[in-house]
Amino acid sequence: MDIDTAVVLAAGEGTRLRPLTRNRPKPMLPAANRPILEHVFDALIDAGVEELIAVVGYKRDRVQDHFGPTYRGVPVTYAVQHKQLGSGHALLQARDSVDGPALVLNGDRLIDAGTVEAVAETFSQSGNATMSVVERQDTSRYGAVQVRDGYITDLVEKPRDGDYRLINGGVYAFSPDIFDAIQDTPRQAGELALTDTLATLVDEERVRGVEVDGMWVDATYPWDLLTVAREVLARGRVVESARREQVWIADSARVHNEAVLQGPVVVGPDCEVGPDAVIGPDAALGRTVTVGANSVVQNTVLDADTRVDPGSTLLDTVTGQDVHLGATTVVPGGPADVQVGTRVFEDQRLGAVIADRARARGDVSFTPGSLVGPNATLDAGVTVRGNVREGAEVTR
Repeated sequence: MDIDTAVVLAAGEGTRLRPLTRNRPKPMLPAANRPILEHVFDALIDAGVEELIAVVGYKRDRVQDHFGPTYRGVPVTYAVQHKQLGSGHALLQARDSVDGPALVLNGDRLIDAGTVEAVAETFSQSGNATMSVVERQDTSRYGAVQVRDGYITDLVEKPRDGDYRLINGGVYAFSPDIFDAIQDTPRQAGELALTDTLATLVDEERVRGVEVDGMWVDATYPWDLLTVAREVLARGRVVESARREQVWIADSARVHNEAVLQGPVVVGPDCEVGPDAVIGPDAALGRTVTVGANSVVQNTVLDADTRVDPGSTLLDTVTGQDVHLGATTVVPGGPADVQVGTRVFEDQRLGAVIADRARARGDVSFTPGSLVGPNATLDAGVTVRGNVREGAEVTR
């Protein structure tokens, strides 16, 4: 691959994924049992990238502390976007670190190495700005595109009708000229959006489109993390040891002989699973997770340091880090109406989201679609309904 540098935009918060993004940026949320950004870096390195430049901003220490100066032997340089002023503005922060053509992509979307290679190859052949294009039945959540003879002819942000089948896949290859083009782009509401610059280049017939059919998974809302985990597990994109088909267990994990693991399932490093616990299908346990005896965990993502005490049932659940769920906690699973901000989303498959350091003191039940903020305390025997704010204490 001729391009050896990649700029990864990882400065955003991801407000629609609150309360999980209250303490970390969206790219550091779990894709199964590893951060989304790890998967992005893996795809780039597997494609032959030799230098990673991460543009960080919101809670940037969470990214920098996790990856440090190298990842898998590849150097990682950090550029800081101090104010969230758009994706184009974010890319400009990497200008001093880029001295040739570069790949550019978002750090919060899972892609595969084949997509990276296809974009890089097309750019190398044409010299034109190049972007990946993905087919989707529902294009209304994304930026739709039209392609003719290999060139992008139109960009439509979140179209309302069904006239489009292709969306912007968000993997780009640019020459250094992109920085001048961004600076020449008029700001909208004080922000510089990369798509506005691309629209100008499209009008000048200077953007190639590469249709790809590899992995492409985006987490926009909390329940999307369950879809992301299912996709990761279905493709076996894990680093733990395979014990049997679709069952991956880290060497340092302790799984009781009488526990039942139903694939696809991944158990991360230093986890402990008690006797007669049933884990999976579609379950991901992050580092140092404990699941007590006689518990059931299915279609669920338990992030690092989560503790689930005996006799609990968790379906369609996402936890943050350092969550403690007392004995006989019950999350019966979706579908549910979920309120994100001021908007209600109907019939989503979500039991509950329980954010960092929340505590349930035992025999707590969650109605489907509950969102619990960080540091909340749920007293024994309560039933949780709807949204619980950060730091709240819920009593009977």
